[in-house]
Amino acid sequence: MILIVLSGAAVRLTGSGLGCPDWPTCFRNRISGSWGIHHAIEYGNRFVTVLLTCLVVATFVAAWLREVRRKDLVWLSGLLLLGIVADAILGAFVVYSKLNPWLVSLHMLLSLSMVVVGAVLYHRSKYVYGPGSRSDVRDPHFRLIARLLWVPFVVLLVTGTMTTGAGPHAGSSQGQLVARRLPFAFSSAAWVHSLAAVLFIGLVTGLVVAIWRADVPTPLKLGVRRLVVISLVQAAIGVTQYLTHVPVLLVELHVAGATSLTIGVTQFHLRQSAHDREPSIQRTAA
Repeated sequence: MILIVLSGAAVRLTGSGLGCPDWPTCFRNRISGSWGIHHAIEYGNRFVTVLLTCLVVATFVAAWLREVRRKDLVWLSGLLLLGIVADAILGAFVVYSKLNPWLVSLHMLLSLSMVVVGAVLYHRSKYVYGPGSRSDVRDPHFRLIARLLWVPFVVLLVTGTMTTGAGPHAGSSQGQLVARRLPFAFSSAAWVHSLAAVLFIGLVTGLVVAIWRADVPTPLKLGVRRLVVISLVQAAIGVTQYLTHVPVLLVELHVAGATSLTIGVTQFHLRQSAHDREPSIQRTAA
């Protein structure tokens, strides 16, 4: 899922969004054609999607055939599969709309949503969930804050994609049809996104101070510390890329940071309750 996000960003940042003008093939019902770097990058992203689909299908089958079937694992892996299919179809609309910036932004947000689902699936596969299983809330106040933290975080992501949609990297390359940008100034969108970032960092900083001063388990302290570190790194990259006129490498790093921050917020939310670990095959054998 992380690779899908990063390769998708690379498609846009290298101007390869229209490298393959058709979908799911590249050139009028053909995969091959007059290949160049843009075609390879664009189709490489599609190949990652195919590989990911195979892995998720295998995960869904494994969850279904599990000796003790768990509905949560079946539903989560099924949701991942549906999300990937929806993301692929949305990608087709992106291509045929000549990189409509609204659809490109939605494409990014949907991919990050699937990262959240994948992180939840990974977490739940390691612990026992379901009727009769242990589910101890570590701190009810911090659990409420962890839930509310999603609101400023979603605002941060949305304003980030809007900033990208108004920025200079449209996804098309020289000689191709110039892709439209969102109908507002890049500088204005960047300032709104920076305000959302300052708000989020301020909330997380206050949260880390409160958690480290409270008598709470170590997992909560480690989870919120990761959020602070990633947020500060993201802020540094964001400010640098704006002051240096949005170089491609820094934008790709910023996308990687956004993906890491998405996983961090998800894990912090999941760590609010304690569960028993799934017994491994080795432990069962012993």
